[in-house]
Amino acid sequence: MTMWTTLDPVAVAVDPGSRATARLRVRNTGDTVEEYRLSIVGDPAGWSRIEPDTLRLYPGSEGSAEISFAPPRTPDAPAGPTAYGVRVEPRENPAVRDVLEGRVSVAPFTEVRAELVPPAIAARFRGRAAVAVDNLGNTPLTASVGARDESGRLSFDVRPGNVQVAPGRAAFVGLEISPQATRWTGGPETHRITVSVRRSGDAAALELNGEFEQRPVLPAWLVAVGGLLAAAAVAFAVLWLGFSPKVASAAGEKKAEAGAPLPNPLGSQGPLPAAPPPPADPGALPGGGAPVGGDPAAGVPGGGSAGAGSGGG
Repeated sequence: MTMWTTLDPVAVAVDPGSRATARLRVRNTGDTVEEYRLSIVGDPAGWSRIEPDTLRLYPGSEGSAEISFAPPRTPDAPAGPTAYGVRVEPRENPAVRDVLEGRVSVAPFTEVRAELVPPAIAARFRGRAAVAVDNLGNTPLTASVGARDESGRLSFDVRPGNVQVAPGRAAFVGLEISPQATRWTGGPETHRITVSVRRSGDAAALELNGEFEQRPVLPAWLVAVGGLLAAAAVAFAVLWLGFSPKVASAAGEKKAEAGAPLPNPLGSQGPLPAAPPPPADPGALPGGGAPVGGDPAAGVPGGGSAGAGSGGG
């Protein structure tokens, strides 16, 4: 071993967003000039630095470097103690390098951010939204979520009511909103809602404002169309009832005219004479005899002259 090293102090405490330091001392115990390269290893290396990062020492001489810790106020620097190491590597003799171990403790801090997604909900019967809970601190978060409205006419279902969120993570809580009374007609009604996110152990809560628009079951245009259709139906019924008696009356008059006797020709006022009986059938005379011919001009019935009955005598 051609060097001697020490770290002071071994344990350091620091607040997020602040700065703390430690000092590294190196002595060259060899007999040649040596250059030592210094570096930090471990989780705190991302927010730590060492200056200078190189020491050139003569035999028997000693040098020092300052280690500064500046953890950010983000989840990248978790709360609690974290081990780190300082590596000292001689350039001429890399096989004899040394690593000094230390510990840095980061103080905890909490920061919660929440968001209602979407902030405005519209529905007729039931609306759904989500509450995003972000843990921006460096410690695990346990929070409860609740909701209310100013009018007291809404019902809320929050699932889950409690969430546990790791540092740098987010959790989503389902929110279901339903009106206590159904709105059948009319215009939409807006309700103001408040969602509260309370961290475990805190009296104050983070409040989110939103709106729930309750829409009617029957839209305005449908009500207007229904009214017009009802008015048209009433008007049609009135017209139909007023037109039907006239049609029936006209039909009755036509029927009566069809059953009346025809008027006399030439405008005569008396009744028409009865039609003569049809002529008798010649073959249907009384006695069954055939008709006897004669001279109508002489007035003598047919069948022979007067002298014919005495013979030729």
